[in-house]
Amino acid sequence: MGLEIKQTLKLSQQLVMTPQLQQAIKLLQLSRLELAETINQELMENPMLDLNEESQVDQQNSKASESTDNTEQAAEVETPSLDEVKVEEKVKDDFDWENYLGEYSSAPNRGSGEGGMAESRETPSFENVLSRAVSLRDSLLWQLRMSALNDGQMELGAEIIGNLDADGYLKSSLEAIAELKGVSVEEMEAVLKVVQQFDPLGVASRDIQECLITQAVELFPAEDLVHEILESHLDMVEKGKFKPLAKKLKVSLDEVARAIGLIRKLEPKPGRAIDDDPPHYITPDIYVYKMDGEYVIVLNEDGLPKLKVNNFYKDSLGKEASSEAKEYVQTKLRSALWLIRSIHQRQRTIYKVTESIVKHQKVFLDSGITNLKPLVLRDVAEDVGMHESTISRVTTNKYVHTPQGVYELKFFFNSGINRVHGQAVASEAVKERIAQIVGDEDQGKPLSDQTIAELLKKENIDIARRTVAKYREMLGILPSSRRRRII
Repeated sequence: MGLEIKQTLKLSQQLVMTPQLQQAIKLLQLSRLELAETINQELMENPMLDLNEESQVDQQNSKASESTDNTEQAAEVETPSLDEVKVEEKVKDDFDWENYLGEYSSAPNRGSGEGGMAESRETPSFENVLSRAVSLRDSLLWQLRMSALNDGQMELGAEIIGNLDADGYLKSSLEAIAELKGVSVEEMEAVLKVVQQFDPLGVASRDIQECLITQAVELFPAEDLVHEILESHLDMVEKGKFKPLAKKLKVSLDEVARAIGLIRKLEPKPGRAIDDDPPHYITPDIYVYKMDGEYVIVLNEDGLPKLKVNNFYKDSLGKEASSEAKEYVQTKLRSALWLIRSIHQRQRTIYKVTESIVKHQKVFLDSGITNLKPLVLRDVAEDVGMHESTISRVTTNKYVHTPQGVYELKFFFNSGINRVHGQAVASEAVKERIAQIVGDEDQGKPLSDQTIAELLKKENIDIARRTVAKYREMLGILPSSRRRRII
């Protein structure tokens, strides 16, 4: 058998991810702020790109000139001739300049109102003008430095504060911290008691029972029944066994209800009183307005730079230049044109996808979340003639402002729950209905998951008990045994 080398021609189709196609896909899944950052970065790197500000400048100039002409015409017509007024300021020789300068450099005077009372003005608190939010750790360390502890105890207190979680609970054992610092557990206990008295009260507790007891001792020192319930019968309160609890404590049900009412005023997570997480603001990518009974889609392009090709470098292609320079300019020109084309394609795709979503979810836009229809990516992909992966990229990190509120585009895609008769209903609509049923229930006799499932079946929604339990947990609603209240 002989071996030989041959050259043959073969025709085949192959999908190649060119850099331009990769860039278009990347732009498609970027959020609005990320797109603005990408455009600004390309403006810095590609000399062929330039900002298209001519239309905006011309519009501003036309408005400015129009307002100037109107002002001049109004001045010529309406303003009568006025004599020049001269104001002469004379200062007394005995003026107290030292007192005047002292008042001028001090804090601004609030002034006086009627009856000599100072004018009341609302000013922002000191915390609202800080450049950085105060964290729980910073607040506790500041209180630790202001305490009467010695240097060694402050070091132990700082170690305790460093082992707190976001809710304010101590996650490390005192034995481990004591062994690490080379001290006894009794010394750590003494410092821990001091830290637990810091604001927020109950911080550095090891469990919820210790946290509630610490707060109750300070807030309700004379409520012996509250202390006894927290120390020995907290599990019965958690399970809603109020009548057995009253019988065991040999008190009336009203006294138990009053004590539990005080316990509910305590904070089970003291750390959340100081939230140092910055707020996250959402700028919608699309606005949906209802005008004359029809929904109008408007893309939010405020703040997005408008691009154009730099004519200076473009005209240099026709001049005498080296081949390397021309090749560089042509490469950058193709990159600039492709970027502009990709941005326009991205905006058109977002518009088409939003238009399809509005068409499918028109009842939701009219009536609210209870009328949300089940929708999957395939439905929109077939409607707009695109692939499901493209729809997934378009709906990632994109928000739409609707008459019902601001939602992420992925919110409109959800599974369906079958009805006993008729079309399916969206899972989000079922969750909303479960929340409404729980909100309207008798707090003395909360509804079980099986009862909620039966009520939904009466409303033509075929749902199992375990599905109700799953949706209830996703909504953060406790089971019926823990929702019971004493009426």
